[in-house]
Amino acid sequence: MITLHGFAASNYYNIVKHTLLYKQIPFEENLIFAGSDELLSVSPVGKVPAITTDDGLNISESSVICDFIEETHPDMPLYPADAGERAVVRQIMKIAELYFELPSRRLIPYVFSGAAAPEPLKAEVRQVLERGIGALNSLCQFSPWIAGEQFTMADIYVHYVNLIVNTFASSQLEWDVLAQIPGMKEWSTSMSQSDIAQTVEKDRLANMPEFMQHVQAQIQATQTK
Repeated sequence: MITLHGFAASNYYNIVKHTLLYKQIPFEENLIFAGSDELLSVSPVGKVPAITTDDGLNISESSVICDFIEETHPDMPLYPADAGERAVVRQIMKIAELYFELPSRRLIPYVFSGAAAPEPLKAEVRQVLERGIGALNSLCQFSPWIAGEQFTMADIYVHYVNLIVNTFASSQLEWDVLAQIPGMKEWSTSMSQSDIAQTVEKDRLANMPEFMQHVQAQIQATQTK
């Protein structure tokens, strides 16, 4: 059985978890936070998530894990059969990561510490998000799924990227980022109503108090150095 290492408050962890649940692959969860020696034993750079396969292979990086799952469990495919359509799906995923998730993540320390993000940083984040908005507007179809008629890995990936955008970028910038992409908010609502998404969200909320304790402990440790 696959072991999924990480914690339910992590959006990258939940990308992999949603994929496993969608493909109905048995797995067990090992609650572990970033920065621990235990995580370094299964993830070369100590990042969440990681998996350990039945034969003891450790794999990290969410996109790599998802590709491995797709290749080893091809039933209920999450990529189109056509190579060009697969490229579009991966393009959406990469743009969402580089121009939505990563810039939004720069605001996380200020949200957790309660400090105001510097205006120059906000301007930088907004500029990158605007590039992402333009790109996703040209690529996303929402007909009904994000890349067209087939439910794909891009639907799962962007759903959990948007959680970071909403929680950190939209709130810190006082800007409804998703509303800038016609169809995105309606699609997001539809995604959040699936049984799998609701299961993942329930587990995420249950994990948040422990995760916040972990974050506060890290902040305090940094301040006392």
